[in-house]
Amino acid sequence: MSRTFKAAALVTLLAPICTAAEASTPPPLPANSAAALASACKGKEEWADPAPPARIFANTWYVGTCGISAILVTGEKGHILVDGGLAKAAPLVLANIRKAGFDPKAVRWIVASHEHFDHAGALAALQRATGAKIAALPVQKVALETGKPSAQDPQAAGLDSIAPVKVDRVLTDGATVTVGSLVLTAHATPVHAPGSTSWTWRSCAGAGDCRRIVYADSASTISSDGYRFTDHPDRIAAIRKSLPKMAVLPCDILLTPHPSQSAMMERFAGTKPLADSSACRNYVAAAEDRFAARLLKEAKEAR
Repeated sequence: MSRTFKAAALVTLLAPICTAAEASTPPPLPANSAAALASACKGKEEWADPAPPARIFANTWYVGTCGISAILVTGEKGHILVDGGLAKAAPLVLANIRKAGFDPKAVRWIVASHEHFDHAGALAALQRATGAKIAALPVQKVALETGKPSAQDPQAAGLDSIAPVKVDRVLTDGATVTVGSLVLTAHATPVHAPGSTSWTWRSCAGAGDCRRIVYADSASTISSDGYRFTDHPDRIAAIRKSLPKMAVLPCDILLTPHPSQSAMMERFAGTKPLADSSACRNYVAAAEDRFAARLLKEAKEAR
């Protein structure tokens, strides 16, 4: 057999093997896809872990870090940013807005879930960089403008201060923040913090292909050491009123300030459904169980 024939035969034999190996390699994930975000954040839940931007659905985008959400809702007349994360996350949020294809200067309004430093710490820098206005409920407004948590906050003793921001509009429960056709509705849900606010809006990928988005604030009832909810009946009443309110929000896609609170990364990865009409009810049911356990623990310790 000639040397040329042997070489040709070897190429023929190896060709199917190479093709099979290439076929077993998964194609790269599309840029700005939710699956790419989930892959980049796999095993990363630190609050400042950098993450790529991702389209969640239609005009709703994720522009935060792996461990802290920041949500951009985009429109032809301008955009609305919900939460900003830690102070040091501000440059990343701005970079993610650009990477997603949007101009930070087109952000018209910034709103927040609650006034803690891990979600509102970046707001002052983001307000300066974008020129956006900030809207907040009255209790949240005080904390944002002073940079200090409310004395009524169960976590007050353990919270860092934030750079103060200018609040341009004081909201009432059920008020809307609008930019062109964008309409975000504020819902006072003071479970996690006195100024806690959940947000709802509608995103459409086309005629008849719409989803009701809920950015439900944290529903955890944690506190600084030494704080007892049973010593603060007003806080208990606010929590018991707010949790059922969160459960009935119009909820096709649930988003939360910490992605881990609602398995957001798993849903972005496709291992769990992105849309689930029972998501808000399930989110609240788990929170109610945790709060009941906390109150029971306090009662036992008081005996």
